[in-house]
Amino acid sequence: MAASTPAFPALEGRHPCFSTTAEGHSRSARLHLPVSPGCNIDCAFCIRDFNRRDQRPGVATRLLTPEQAVDIVERALELCPTINVVGIAGPGDPLATPHALRTFALVHERWPELVLCLSTNGLMLPERIDAIAAVGVSTLTVTVNSIDPQIQARITPKIAWQRKRVDGVAAAERLIANQLDGIARAAALGLTIKINTVLIPTVNDHHIGAIAARVAAAGAHLINIIPLIPQHGFAHLPAPGMIARYAARTAAEQHLRVFTHCQRCRADACGIPGVSDYAAELYGDGLSAEPTFSHG
Repeated sequence: MAASTPAFPALEGRHPCFSTTAEGHSRSARLHLPVSPGCNIDCAFCIRDFNRRDQRPGVATRLLTPEQAVDIVERALELCPTINVVGIAGPGDPLATPHALRTFALVHERWPELVLCLSTNGLMLPERIDAIAAVGVSTLTVTVNSIDPQIQARITPKIAWQRKRVDGVAAAERLIANQLDGIARAAALGLTIKINTVLIPTVNDHHIGAIAARVAAAGAHLINIIPLIPQHGFAHLPAPGMIARYAARTAAEQHLRVFTHCQRCRADACGIPGVSDYAAELYGDGLSAEPTFSHG
C-alpha cells in the first residue's frame, strides 16, 4: 500500500493514531482520559507520574473518576469541537482496573458518534475483549515489545497475574501469549488494531521484524515504532538514532503498515497531536493524585 494512501479511510482525518497520511493526522483532534490508576506489569522503560512537564505516556496532571471524565469530555468538546476520538491510555493500564470500561460506557451512551480507543499492554485483553467491544470501543492499541520470552523478560521482569506476582521468563511467556490471543480475539470482533513497539537499543532492536510478522498474523493492522526514552531500568541505554529507527521501520513494513507520526502523547492529552494542546484549560494548574496510585 502506498504511503500516501490512507490505511483506514473511515478513520483518516478522524483518528490521529490511525491516520497514516500527514494531512489526515494534522486534522485529527483527540482526548485522552486519565482514569486508570494502576498497572499489572512492571516495564523497565516506564515511569508513571503526575506532572505538567513531561510529554510522554504514563503522565497526567490528575486522575479522574469515570463520572468526572464525562464532565471533562463535555468541556473538551466545547474547547475543541473537532475532537472525534476519546481514548484511554493510562496513566496505568486501562484493563488493570475497571475504571476505563466504566468510563467508555458512560461516554458512549452520551456521545455515540465519538470514536472510542483503548491502549493496553494486553495482559488482560483475552479476558476483557468482549466487554471492550460491548462498550463501543472500535480502535485498539496493544503494546508488544517482543515475542521472545528471553527478550521480554529483560523488558518486563515481573507481572501481576491472577493475584500473584510472576517473574522473569514465566512472566514474559504469560504476557506474550495473552497479547497474541487478545489481538486475535479483537480482530475476530472487528476492531481496528495498532501495535506500539518501544525500540530499545541492544535489547529488541534486532527483533522488530519478527514482532511485526507475528502480530500481523494475529490480526493487527498497523505498527508504531516508538523510540526509547532512556529512564528507569533503561536509563543507561541511548535513545535510538535516526538510522536505528529507519532500520526498525523498514523491518516492520515488510509485514504491516507503519505509523510514523507518533507524538508520544500524555495520558491526559487533548487536541491535535503536535499542533494544539488544551490540557491546561481542561485541568488548570493543580496536580492531583490519589494516594493509592500504583507503580506496579
